[in-house]
Amino acid sequence: MSLVTLRNPDWNSPPQSFWARVARGGLMILGWTLIVVGAIGAVLPWHLGLPLLVLGLIIVLRSSFVARRQFIGLQRRHPRFVSPIRRLLRKEPEVLAVFWQQVLRLERMVLPRMWRPARKIRRRIVRSSRNR
Repeated sequence: MSLVTLRNPDWNSPPQSFWARVARGGLMILGWTLIVVGAIGAVLPWHLGLPLLVLGLIIVLRSSFVARRQFIGLQRRHPRFVSPIRRLLRKEPEVLAVFWQQVLRLERMVLPRMWRPARKIRRRIVRSSRNR
């Protein structure tokens, strides 16, 4: 290994002000709190735990270099699992497209082919848009 690969990337950046470090720490606390509440809420009925979990993950990934590196490693090991989260991390996320893709993926895993309502809804929408 060379010295370049062992060097901390923060050495090249200028030192942060006190308030910038406080804001970053506050965002990290908020993000981890949302992750914990979302993980607990994901198993409770009638709770919006999963969106809170994703929101917390987004906040932590945008404010922590170490978390970002671990996320990249996870993405390399499990790209299909992480791709929806990456699409939500973009500057202009495609929330509805990601949601619809996950509905179709879950439907395909759980229901037999003849009982898939989301697939039928999508086909009706496509047919009606072609007829216009």
